[in-house]
Amino acid sequence: MSQAIDAANHRRGLAITGLGGLALSFDIPLLRSGDGEVWSVLALRSLCTFAVALVAWVVLNRFLGKKIALIPGKAGLAAGVLYGINSFTFLLAVFYTSTANVVFILAFTSMFAALMSWIFLRERPSNATLVTMAIMVVGVGLIVHDGLESGNFFGDAMAASSAFLLAGAITISRASGKDMGLVPLATAIFPAIAGLALLPAGGFAVAHPQWIMFDGLIMIPLAFFCLATGPRFLSAPEVGMFYLLETILAPIWIWMIFQEVPTTQTLLGGAILIFALIGHSIWQMRRKSAEAVAAVH
Repeated sequence: MSQAIDAANHRRGLAITGLGGLALSFDIPLLRSGDGEVWSVLALRSLCTFAVALVAWVVLNRFLGKKIALIPGKAGLAAGVLYGINSFTFLLAVFYTSTANVVFILAFTSMFAALMSWIFLRERPSNATLVTMAIMVVGVGLIVHDGLESGNFFGDAMAASSAFLLAGAITISRASGKDMGLVPLATAIFPAIAGLALLPAGGFAVAHPQWIMFDGLIMIPLAFFCLATGPRFLSAPEVGMFYLLETILAPIWIWMIFQEVPTTQTLLGGAILIFALIGHSIWQMRRKSAEAVAAVH
């Protein structure tokens, strides 16, 4: 019975986290469509996300009777701080390097999560995971080297920082076992305040604010709620792997909308990352199937 419950929870986690990864793939195209100044975009997007957090919290607690905290204790605050700082680094990455560079480097989130789980949770990665990490380092190295040559190193560094911060938040959520669904939404108030403080002299400078508001009110809350809920049912590396959906889909959306074509070196590094993660995912699925069969017999 417990194995059946575990399998059901695992499937639930896959569905929730998969939806989150899909919603996240539209983030960069919507940000780019807004055509705004970086701090204006950060402030508007974050304010919208924080507003959704407050509404969701009131509905869940007052009308549905579910006692869910905006920030559940010290673990929630720690994860929230990481999510908040990630908002800065991610926006800077979007504005200072290509979309393909951002999402390909963010694919390293799963490997950072595996390392942190090993160090802090004593969840030692398998040998296959360690091999995958080594291969991915080569892919990220190619992308960052290309960023050095094209003058986009700062943006690439911000993308790498975002991957590290997301992995830290995922690991903290996994370790606490608490419901962190509202944490990344509620702590959007911190980057919102900072963005308002850094606005240009003329105030908000966003040509098409409706796209930023759609992103902040719908897509980002949906993505972060699902991805923050995932660690209740899946391991940190598994949750991190669903960021691969953004890695694959976001450059396609950008190519279709803005005709932005990645460089050959970026595509090569991205292909190495994607194939490494796909191979690792297939191995994980086969291992779980083998373990399930062994448990039955």
